[in-house]
Amino acid sequence: MKKLKTKQIKEDLSLIGKHVTVAGWVRTVRKQSSFSFVELNDGSQVSNLQIVIEESLPNYQELMEKIQTGAAIRVSGVVMESPAKGQAVEIKPDLVAVIGEAPSDFPLQKKRHSFEYLRTIAHLRPRTNTMGAVTRVRSRLAFATHKFFQERGFQYIHTPIITSLDCEGAGELFHVDTPKEKFFGKNAYLTVSGQLNVEAFAAAMSDVYTFGPTFRAENSNTSRHLAEFWMIEPEISFANLEDDMALAADFLRYLVVDVLENCREDLTFFSQYIDPSLFERLQFVVDKPCQRVSYTDAIKILQDSKQEFVFPCSWGLDLQSEHERFLAEKHFKGPVIIYNYPAAIKAFYMRLNDDQKTVAAMDLLVPGVGELIGGSQREERYDVLLQRIKDAKLKVEEYEWYLELRKFGSNPHAGFGLGFERLVQYVTGMENIRDVIPYPRSPGNCAY
Repeated sequence: MKKLKTKQIKEDLSLIGKHVTVAGWVRTVRKQSSFSFVELNDGSQVSNLQIVIEESLPNYQELMEKIQTGAAIRVSGVVMESPAKGQAVEIKPDLVAVIGEAPSDFPLQKKRHSFEYLRTIAHLRPRTNTMGAVTRVRSRLAFATHKFFQERGFQYIHTPIITSLDCEGAGELFHVDTPKEKFFGKNAYLTVSGQLNVEAFAAAMSDVYTFGPTFRAENSNTSRHLAEFWMIEPEISFANLEDDMALAADFLRYLVVDVLENCREDLTFFSQYIDPSLFERLQFVVDKPCQRVSYTDAIKILQDSKQEFVFPCSWGLDLQSEHERFLAEKHFKGPVIIYNYPAAIKAFYMRLNDDQKTVAAMDLLVPGVGELIGGSQREERYDVLLQRIKDAKLKVEEYEWYLELRKFGSNPHAGFGLGFERLVQYVTGMENIRDVIPYPRSPGNCAY
């Protein structure tokens, strides 16, 4: 008989009275005098499926000695209406098989563990309610990302993980090499972004995107940073900053609508245990247009706020997380796009504005996280880009191919990058970015 997911059994009431088979892991066991309640979870949803095992089942005593928290079991039986409050159905089995036993020292015996402790057992934490819910939301957001771009005619491009370029010009790179020699004949690094590579395909395919792992050797132990993380990076040809900002706002709204429709139970869990304001915050994204303000006006708002900040706030300085969160959470009370940043604090490839002081860059800020999306119109003028590369003290010869894109059919184009883990943080309300990725990589942490 085909195995069904517990989610299907709990949601499809037409299965009542039918014989089904399920398999999963035991969350709890409550033994009574003549029967036992077993809570089964197979990862398809937060809530468990109750199995009522009666002592009339063959080898009942021996079976119940083996069924402990953490054990893997397979159950076949009839779906019944449940008299218990809070659940519609339960299963009364005629066959229960223990597939894999779990001894009494299974680490997840308690109902609640600290997130710090769970990071030390990253191989087992997917079995917790929180990590299970994070994983399902993360999976749905990835699916919705591809759906959004595919529906709009974008082509999905796989960009290199190993590269010879520093896309951001910041120098925070992981070197790739063999112990004895340069394998590639030159310095090679783990990529910090697929943007430069995907731009070449935008110059042929018009609208493209890449979605893959990126790396940054930044010695930071904050709740917002990882050494390995995933980036979503679309690039649109024949487009300017206005088009870029519109795409970013549409993309964020699309993702939020999708998870609200398809991850309701998981979001309800997060609203109960992690962030009580979650639904209100997400619904605001759906109902209200993303606001916009120039960097210059944003600085004035911060200076006039009389708010005490740890970091100074003046024109020419980059916005810190506390500044971004103040703007999104307290002033605009929702997503807001900051645009036209000083050229000196932004990457060399961003288009220089006519004032020669700012670039056509934008950041989309959200409450609870700060910067979620960063993008720009790209510099399409060969001579201006060449000078910007020189000003950034980068080796021109390493960017010759990138410059050539500005010689052969150059056109205005734009794009952005969205840190996928920060997106998952925003949608779930989880505070620490290390709790929204399966195996977090950060300074001193690479156990798996």
